[in-house]
Amino acid sequence: MSIQRLAVIGVGLIGGSLARALRYAGEVGEIVGCGRSRENLDRAVQLGVIDRYTHDIGTAVSGADMIFLAVPLGAMESTFKAMRGRVDDGALITDGGSAKASVVESCRVGFGHLPPGFVPGHPIAGTEKSGVDASFRELYHGRRVILTPTETTSPEALERVTSMWRSCGAEVSQMSIVHHDEVLAATSHLPHMLAFGLVDTLARMDENDEIFRYAAGGFRDFTRIASSNPVMWRDICVANSEALGAMLNRYIAEIEALAETIRRADGERLLEIFSRAKTARDRYIESAPEADSTE
Repeated sequence: MSIQRLAVIGVGLIGGSLARALRYAGEVGEIVGCGRSRENLDRAVQLGVIDRYTHDIGTAVSGADMIFLAVPLGAMESTFKAMRGRVDDGALITDGGSAKASVVESCRVGFGHLPPGFVPGHPIAGTEKSGVDASFRELYHGRRVILTPTETTSPEALERVTSMWRSCGAEVSQMSIVHHDEVLAATSHLPHMLAFGLVDTLARMDENDEIFRYAAGGFRDFTRIASSNPVMWRDICVANSEALGAMLNRYIAEIEALAETIRRADGERLLEIFSRAKTARDRYIESAPEADSTE
């Protein structure tokens, strides 16, 4: 058993699924949950996701040898501050945040330094649902997890967190913090902005009832991720504003060029764009994991 006591701060889809997977793999002894909603935490105990819980972050992390933070990015700094002075020597800290530079800075501010046991991470997995009832142990199976060690992360800590994720069936890779945020801005954050923006635009049109009534499957598929947690995505936008802003500007330029091509009724150019996109999409589908991700 590699983890004696796991503290999960934020027992929802991401944190709950990690707890379930580690429990199933026999890699964890006790699991302590922490969060604000008593109803959600009671449900987590009932489902066997956690063994016990507390609303106090300091109490939750005390005595834990592995700490997983699954809180909104906007709550990371206050979470690290609440942990300060309560984390055991040798304990490992990792997280599931979608933007890594902001998490690292939150840790630096919260602790006053970057502990050697801190291994920033990001599981590329999720659904549009939230809460412990949405969690399931297979969420990370076959999915990618990116670790972004800092300049102070110890090799042992990196190895142990890598092993934890692999025991959940995940494929683990490493990236620099900056490169991670650039890649995720393009592949995850930008698509969410497009889905949120499209649905909001249509919802504000006078004839929105008719528009949604006649929306076909393509609209449903494209906009599924607009059902994701608004608070979480607000925090992601703020945390990764530089990289996401750059990607949005690039996409706006491409859309303006596409609009001009359509205005000119340039069928040859449209066919070229659509064919290139189809080829790239088909190639992605052939190599991508089956489960969908919202991060």
